[in-house]
Amino acid sequence: MMNNWNMKRIFCLLTILFCTLFAFNASAQEERDSPRRGEGISVFLERNKRPGRAYYKEFLELNKKLLKGKEELRLGVKYVLPPLSKPAGNGKKTINEPLFGKALASVKVTSNRLQGACFYVVSGHGGPDPGAIGRIGKIELHEDEYAYDVALRLARNLMQEGAEVRIIIQNAKDGIRDDKYLSNSKRETCMGAPIPLNQVARLRQRCAKINEFYKKDRKNYKYCRAIFLHVDSRSKSHQTDVFFYHSKSKPDSKRLAKTMKKTFESKYDKHQPNRGFTGTVSARNLYVLANTSPASVFVELGNIQNTFDQRRFVISSNRQALAKWMMEGFITDYKKAK
Repeated sequence: MMNNWNMKRIFCLLTILFCTLFAFNASAQEERDSPRRGEGISVFLERNKRPGRAYYKEFLELNKKLLKGKEELRLGVKYVLPPLSKPAGNGKKTINEPLFGKALASVKVTSNRLQGACFYVVSGHGGPDPGAIGRIGKIELHEDEYAYDVALRLARNLMQEGAEVRIIIQNAKDGIRDDKYLSNSKRETCMGAPIPLNQVARLRQRCAKINEFYKKDRKNYKYCRAIFLHVDSRSKSHQTDVFFYHSKSKPDSKRLAKTMKKTFESKYDKHQPNRGFTGTVSARNLYVLANTSPASVFVELGNIQNTFDQRRFVISSNRQALAKWMMEGFITDYKKAK
């Protein structure tokens, strides 16, 4: 019969063994990596196949004691990586993107038509700059709010088609909104960084962010494109259709702009056969087109001052249609590029 001393000894050994196995199992499941020189958190997570705001937030929570300042990585430190999300039970991948708002944050990938493609979706202005301002009675319509809502809708559509999407301008609170009149705020950031008031600094910031991603993305995706969404401001009587600008130096940019225009023409022929479509395609030496590495298209969605064009923005189903048609334009262009 065992004496008390032996029993205590066995119990201690079993406890140590259990704790060791538990710690080993936890560390085996826990992935870590060290940042490379010049990497911010977003790029670090992208390299480790963890894009998006959900992974970003989880990373901050897991590593709050290891970060320098609030959100700055240190060389030589091994950071805990958030666990990779698992595909939904039905075999369809589901993406969580809080920027779309609570109701639409869960995005089910329903197609692979854009698998292997990567997009940089940029809404114009934002932060301290509302862009053009139109009016309906006493209500102000701010360009940055409507461009941002269309940008979110487009980004979500692209994700559903299997694409990787970088939403460059972000507002953590707004989400996709169905309101007619979108309230203005100054919360927008360039992926977490404050947006400068100075125009050149603002444009340089978003181009630098795109180019930073593109250096890596071009190795992992066979098709990378950027899109800049704006709302024009002309005289109140000037009704315009959607028009597209492309880079003077990139043939892929020109082809994309022309493909977008043809897509919109076919949609107007189908939904408004007697109206026609007068949108145009032209080359412009715009800063963002000249200074982004991937081929890009610059889209003006209409005249925010014109009563008829305003319907294109204030009715949420019309904003959704704009996003859907641009997504279809990308699908067509992607097929041409293969």
